[in-house]
Amino acid sequence: MKPTRRDLVAGSGALLAASTLSVPALLGQSRPRVVVVGGGPGGATAAKYLARDSQGGISVTLVEENETYQTCFHSNLYIGGFKRYDEIVHRYDTLASTYGIAIVRSRATQVDRDKSEVVLSDGRRLPYDRLVLSPGIDLNYDSVPGWSQAAEEMMPHGWKPGRQTQLIREKLDAVPDGGTIVMIAPPNPYRCPPGPYERASMFAHVLKETGRAKARIIILDPKESFSKQGVFMPDWERRYGAMIEWLGPKVHDGITSVDPKTGTVVTGFETYANCAFVNVIPAQMAGAIARDAGLAPADGYCTIDPATMKSVVDPTIVVLGDACQAGDMPKSAFSANSQAKVAAMILRGELVGAPTFPARYINTCWSMVDTDDAIKVGGRYEPRDGRIAAVETFISQPGESAEIRRQTQAENLAWYDAICADMFT
Repeated sequence: MKPTRRDLVAGSGALLAASTLSVPALLGQSRPRVVVVGGGPGGATAAKYLARDSQGGISVTLVEENETYQTCFHSNLYIGGFKRYDEIVHRYDTLASTYGIAIVRSRATQVDRDKSEVVLSDGRRLPYDRLVLSPGIDLNYDSVPGWSQAAEEMMPHGWKPGRQTQLIREKLDAVPDGGTIVMIAPPNPYRCPPGPYERASMFAHVLKETGRAKARIIILDPKESFSKQGVFMPDWERRYGAMIEWLGPKVHDGITSVDPKTGTVVTGFETYANCAFVNVIPAQMAGAIARDAGLAPADGYCTIDPATMKSVVDPTIVVLGDACQAGDMPKSAFSANSQAKVAAMILRGELVGAPTFPARYINTCWSMVDTDDAIKVGGRYEPRDGRIAAVETFISQPGESAEIRRQTQAENLAWYDAICADMFT
């Protein structure tokens, strides 16, 4: 019997927490300094596990410009009406009060690798012995012809947290019965591979539940296939009939242009004019601070040592989550959380002599299709042949019973509570 996702989150933490045993006292020494940039699943988890499991032996500073953190994971559940917005927003207070982590409310703009310092937007400099970068993604605003950062209010992406998430729901609520939503899906690699298709499911759910079943959702995809496609597509047909239509690149023949002012999308095959709502999810890359530090090659993501999560460019810097190339591991919250625990273990071993163990990683991605109906994909991973490789995988199957789908959704909700507690409490 496979363990539940709650067991997996707790289990991975328990394994690494064992490294707190026999941590030597740092007599007569100043504490080693670790600066963590980014307060998401990678950064917040790394900061907590470094501070907590070193028993105060490491000085940990978390640099995060936002007072609260809105999870991108489960933001589709907010869009679908299954969660309130406040249920996906979290605070950093406990990390400071319980674990003694110094929270710096500022934007990290630069890494001075020569001086081992992080430069903040106000000019302050934070020295480090080790640096953990978990800056998430930046969007490539030039990847969709006619679209730009200036157009993201008219054609929102919803792929970064905050106002964009709320704007997607507002746009959805304004779609008339019979209106057309066009979603432009991103090319690989990108944050949360099943995310666009779960979002399309939530669009259809809301439209159907509110008496707008004549609306259409057109997905224009640059990819020949997508995550969980063999499960999503039959479920869409069963649940929503012809409401969702997925078009691969051989069908739509590429995106020629978009016009945010008129809500028009032109492809090599067809023009979609006067769309009720256009959701542009563009190509992505590692956050600017990682790229500007020279840690990312031409494809825009940072190459890491799969056994340690250290940058191959600078071994004093760890790169976690969406910003790194993680082999077979997808860019997901679960992945970032798992990577952070491995990195924290390695750094505790280096800085305070704590024991270390071979790196092991886990991930699961859940996606809601409808009420009490969720599907999943995931696996276990290990360093092999210079990359993080899958050693076991699993995926939901078409035609599963309603009870299995209900159980998968219950697992999904339990995992969300567990990972948020793991990150923030």
